[in-house]
This record gives sequence, structure tokens and C-alpha cells, in this order.
Amino acid sequence: MPFTFTAQLPLSRHAVDRDHLTRALPGLFDELRADAATRVLPLWRGSTLLAGAPGTAPAGTHELAATDSGIRRPRLRLFPPALVASTPIELYLGRSLADEGAEPAGTRLVAAILDDDGAAALEPDESLWVPLRTVASALSDRDAGLFTEALALANWHASHAHCPRCGAATEVEGGGWSRRCPVDGSQVFPRTDPAVIVLITDDDDRILLGSNAMWEDNRYSLLAGFVEPGESLEAAVIREMFEESGLRVTDPVYLGSQPWPFPASIMFGFTARLADGQKPAGVLPDGEEILDLRWFSRTELAAAGDSIILPGRSSIARAIIEQWYGGPIDFGPDLVAGWR
Repeated sequence: MPFTFTAQLPLSRHAVDRDHLTRALPGLFDELRADAATRVLPLWRGSTLLAGAPGTAPAGTHELAATDSGIRRPRLRLFPPALVASTPIELYLGRSLADEGAEPAGTRLVAAILDDDGAAALEPDESLWVPLRTVASALSDRDAGLFTEALALANWHASHAHCPRCGAATEVEGGGWSRRCPVDGSQVFPRTDPAVIVLITDDDDRILLGSNAMWEDNRYSLLAGFVEPGESLEAAVIREMFEESGLRVTDPVYLGSQPWPFPASIMFGFTARLADGQKPAGVLPDGEEILDLRWFSRTELAAAGDSIILPGRSSIARAIIEQWYGGPIDFGPDLVAGWR
């Protein structure tokens, strides 16, 4: 499968040079904050601000930036460093590779993780702080990748504040890309948990969708699961599909991947087909994670309409289903927040 599939996934898009060599420079954040051209992305509880939202932008600016096609899209609100107070955790995200409004290509980009007081000082209206899943599919490549990178790194810091060996509080290093234990000097680096998500087809080219125990009973998606230690992606496809559906599948084919920083995953998309001799009627939900399983033809999926909720547009699941379907799915409820 060509890279074009991955490039279509909202959270896999990017236009930032992560500029890893700069992370090690002494006094990096002092230098960045002294440079008025640096731009800061504020993060508060996994959310940020959009440019032009009431109370956040100068008069005459707009929340939507025009694209070459004339379509207007939301933009992230990036601040000059003087307008965002220093925070205990700041992240060097790299250099913009695209011209985005007031930020030309080459602009150095920093994320600042704010506490409640810092967020209120910058923007007290909590409704203006938006999470990634609500805007990912509408953002530009630069902004989608920037927000995804910053959120993934912020989530890692939130869960790795202490040394896994001795429990001592670790210190942030490397431009926010590592933490060091002050007791034994060991370093901890950001983690990403791999997971597979699979479109299973039967001999009639129907797809299998499941309803998770944590969702509404009419929400359906592809089956997915985490890769276990010492396991290949393909082996995880076969094992996870059997554990969740009772079905044996074969011929896993890789489609593409998308980071999913909720809190720290990367989703590897696959297709697979039922193994020879395996009957579609043999589906058996595990009863713990998956409560219901249904086969859908394209006609049946379209006929379901509002009776089922499909994955949101920021998810790789939606992209895989639409690729099988043959185009965008415009019927049924639109789950704005997205999942998987």
C-alpha cells in the first residue's frame, strides 16, 4: 500500500522538522525565549487555543486560514514567548516547514505545559480550549502534526515524573525529550505503545465491526488490540482478532499507521481475511471488551444510517472503513471527537 494512505490520516500529517540536534544545546529555552520570532503552543489538560477565538487574537484576525483551494480551516494560536510565562515543563518541537499565517517556514516552535493558573491567565474562558480530537481533521498538516507531537510528549511527561528504578523525581532534559534520575543518572525516553487495528473481510467482502463495552451500544468500529512483548505486528493481528471475535484470520496486509496520543499509542492499520474453513457465523464476542459483533456489506452499512455510530473522522478506523467502502461516508451520526 503506497504512503498516500498514511498521508491522508489526520494525525499522521506533519510539516515540522523536529530538529533533534538542537535539543542538546545548553541554555536552549533561554535562547528560544529571548528570540521574539519563537512561537509557543500552550497546552492545558490536553487542549490548546485556536487563532482568532474571542479574547485570544488581535482585532482583524480570523480563526480560519484560507487554503490554496479557498477552503478556510482553523489554525492553532501560537504566542510570542513574552506572552506565555515560563513553565516547569517546556518542549522544543522543532522548526516549521510550512508558512502558516504569522509563522514563516523555519520558525522555532515550543510547547508550554500550563497549570490551571497559567491557563486562566492566558485564556480564562475554558470553552475556548479545544482538544486535539475535535479539530484534528480540520487543521493543516503543520498544525495537526504539531498538536499531535506536543500532546504525545506532554502525556509522556505526565506519566513518567519518577524514576522506574528507584522512584526518585526525574529531571527534564534534552529539550523536553528525556528525563534523568538524579540518583543513578539513568535516562528515560518517551514511550509509544504499538497497537494493531484490523479490517476483517469474509468471502462476500463484508466487514466485521464490533461494539466495545466502554461505548454506547450502537457505536461500532474495527477490532484492535495492543502488540505484546516479543510479538510481530502480524502475529498480533491474528491473536487479537481471535481473542476478540473467536475467528481465525489470515493474510494480514499492512495499510499505514497513525499516532494516537490518547495517551500514548500508535495504531498500525491492517486488512485480513477469514482463514480457510472459518465461517462468518462463528463470531464469538469475548464478552468483556467486545459485547457485539456484526457483519456489514456496503449496502447494509449505508442502510444502517443513524442506527449506528461509526468512528470519528480523526481516526484511522474511519479511514480504513472508507477505503473499503469506496469513498467518504456521509451518512449516520458524525462523532466529532473521534476514537481509535
